[in-house]
Amino acid sequence: MKAPRSRATNPEPTTSATYRTGAVARMLQMPGATLRIWERRYNVAAPATTSSGHRQYSAADVQRLALIRQLTLVGHRIGSLASLDLERLRDVASTHAAALTHAPARAHRTGAACKLAVVGRGAEHRVERSEVQLRADRAVHVAAAFGSLRAARRHAAAARHDLLLVFADGLQASMLADVQAAAKALRARHTAIAYSFAPGSVTRAFAACGISLIREPLDDASLGDFLSRVVATRSRQSASAASGSPAAPPVAITLGSEAPRRYDDAALADFAGLSTTIACECPRHLAEIIQKLSHFEAYSAQCEHLDASDAALHSYLGRITATARSIFESALEHVAVREGLVVPQR
Repeated sequence: MKAPRSRATNPEPTTSATYRTGAVARMLQMPGATLRIWERRYNVAAPATTSSGHRQYSAADVQRLALIRQLTLVGHRIGSLASLDLERLRDVASTHAAALTHAPARAHRTGAACKLAVVGRGAEHRVERSEVQLRADRAVHVAAAFGSLRAARRHAAAARHDLLLVFADGLQASMLADVQAAAKALRARHTAIAYSFAPGSVTRAFAACGISLIREPLDDASLGDFLSRVVATRSRQSASAASGSPAAPPVAITLGSEAPRRYDDAALADFAGLSTTIACECPRHLAEIIQKLSHFEAYSAQCEHLDASDAALHSYLGRITATARSIFESALEHVAVREGLVVPQR
């Protein structure tokens, strides 16, 4: 029998946030009896106990058990996970495709993965997160990643990409030519933009060019569902081409400061995903608010350079938004400590 991870028995809980068995079971959405069986049979955790015999799980215990719970739901055996530490479990979570038990009729079973070219800060990280890949049925693959549209348009692709996916804080009319040039350079069959802010006239101009627009913030599930629909459309088009039937019209896809940000979008997305293991959803809501404020801050900076007559107004809006964002970042840190969560990496 494996030796349990040792932890001193405390007469009473420490000042750090701790959780009893029932609370942990509710967070993990599993029966408390199952959690106790996991501990007894697989030695999956060794929570501290009070002098009265109550089990007290730390935030680290909850994070580790949440990952184990999620991995068991996608096909991993509890016995193979019980002895792994949190870092190793995170590694398994990012590479567990072989353990999934999807039905053979899924899109990725019928052909090669949809090749994506992504543009934006942290774009590749977002697409490759476990929940996104699960929702997209692992039928998408990031073949090229760029930090900016300028870098993407300078790339001469040797092979076609199925999808150009752009993440942008805000849309301006001047960006349309850059998006189209990047799509041409990457030989992208479809184009898509995820954005947070844009004037109505600009969104109409993008839509008129066949570009699909999606509003941020997108959680992992929504992004994965979106990519799944793209993959399904691509599969139908391939089937139509093979049978000689008329293909459906191509689908265009587009996804859619300067005070220093404490956290980038990738860190906030990580934190929002982690906080779903806690009964209170305020940490996730705060992360989404900060992301939205950050995008509006960047959008205001863009507008400041478009029209001299509006520069003062947009400069003011940018400063106010930066102040609000900083306040909410402090609130997120406070709530993270209060809920026993890991504060996002800066």
